[in-house]
Amino acid sequence: MIKRLISTFAALATLASAGTLFLPAYPNALLVFDESKGEVVDRIPLTTGTPRAMRLSQDRKTIYVTTIDHNGIEVVDVATRKVINHFVLNTSTKQFRMRGGAPDPNGKLFYTVTKEIDKLPDHYEVHDAKFTVIDLSDQKIVKTVDIPREDAAANEAGFGRTPFEVSPDGKYLYQFGAKISVFRADDFKLIDRIDLAQPDFPGMERIRFGSDLDLIGQPGQHISLFNSADPIVHNKVFGIGRFNLETRQMDFDPIGPAPSGMAGVQVTPDKKLAYTMVTNGVLGNKRCEFWAFDLTSDRIAQRAEVPCRARFSFGMASNGKKLYIYGAGFEIEVYDAATLKYERTWDLKTDVTPAGLVVLP
Repeated sequence: MIKRLISTFAALATLASAGTLFLPAYPNALLVFDESKGEVVDRIPLTTGTPRAMRLSQDRKTIYVTTIDHNGIEVVDVATRKVINHFVLNTSTKQFRMRGGAPDPNGKLFYTVTKEIDKLPDHYEVHDAKFTVIDLSDQKIVKTVDIPREDAAANEAGFGRTPFEVSPDGKYLYQFGAKISVFRADDFKLIDRIDLAQPDFPGMERIRFGSDLDLIGQPGQHISLFNSADPIVHNKVFGIGRFNLETRQMDFDPIGPAPSGMAGVQVTPDKKLAYTMVTNGVLGNKRCEFWAFDLTSDRIAQRAEVPCRARFSFGMASNGKKLYIYGAGFEIEVYDAATLKYERTWDLKTDVTPAGLVVLP
């Protein structure tokens, strides 16, 4: 009886701490999923098309969605679950390709990379990618700037894939890759370029930052996965990097050997444990595993094999107690974070896009 009560109280505590997932869905919506109920509780229609990328604001009150059909932007209020602003960039004679971007701290401007395509009487003219500032109130592009030659390769193919961060005061933009480029927000003038070829911890020859980890994001910091290698045998390792957007100081915590593929890293709210889903091998030799890391000692604490999927995304519950495999389908597979064992499958009844996942308590 006592054991049953303890189990019941534990289950109730888990439900009480459960949060909400916002998932991009075909053809044009955001799904609102209640973790405690295990079901979709709301559907936010998008006017401008299929969601291509999502970005959570620094105060975690607003979601910025870029859509692909007509290259639109939709601003969603988290509290009311309503679209409070939406517009498209395309016109009858002009298109703008973009993936994602970053809003300024006040939610007035949106910084991204666009590729302009002009429709002329007898052909289409495709221009080089450019840094772009979009005024969210006026609902239009207010500034474009040529991209420096050194940054062109990273931006040309991805047109917005390389992540941006905006400093807390809104004065500077940071773009992360093999180097960190620092631009003035008002005119995109390059004022600094931080070379990561000589990292702070010994024995590494280079570092590359990835996208921001929203679950452990902190105001004024870009916290992301990084990859590095030693200069002798070039064994790759990965870890978590923290870049202070005010002081421009970097801290790196290497975790372990880098596999051939990794579906991002999710960190528990107490920042003591981290999880990832890795793949090694290809085709018939492909093997997928969950890796659990103890961040207090920077070691791999647990591994467990998991069925491979051709395409998927990896996420975590708001309380850090469940792991999610989702994307390219209609379901979310739920695993227990403590045991790494499969628990259940949630049916979304809608196909979701690979535009990411926003998790809120």
